[in-house]
Amino acid sequence: MIVYAITKTISIDAAQDRVFTFLADAANWPKWAIVNVLSVKPTDDHWWEMETPSGMAKLRIRPNADLGTLDHDFNSPDASWTVPARLVSNGSGCEFMITFFQPPSFSSSFFEEQVALVDRELAQLKMLMEMP
Repeated sequence: MIVYAITKTISIDAAQDRVFTFLADAANWPKWAIVNVLSVKPTDDHWWEMETPSGMAKLRIRPNADLGTLDHDFNSPDASWTVPARLVSNGSGCEFMITFFQPPSFSSSFFEEQVALVDRELAQLKMLMEMP
């Protein structure tokens, strides 16, 4: 069975390696993921404790610079999922692509509302990365 998915893409006029380094560090996520990540704190393993508008959750980023992948795992009391993400070079800049799969506990309308909020975060990421 195919699960409902939404992919978001944004062009960023900044070097791919700079954007990758920024996104691969969970400590930077509250700076750009301004809707969903209020704060983060590293734990003893590869996970980060993450404060969200809905409460506490855990985040693990699995970066691979050679492939440009920034897949990450999210675990909260009410849902858990993996989010595939990729950064590819585009001239002097790059393209950031992120795919969200609808969790079974989310209605389609709630899922679409939540994914729509990511547009604000991607605009914030673009603004931060394109600053001199």
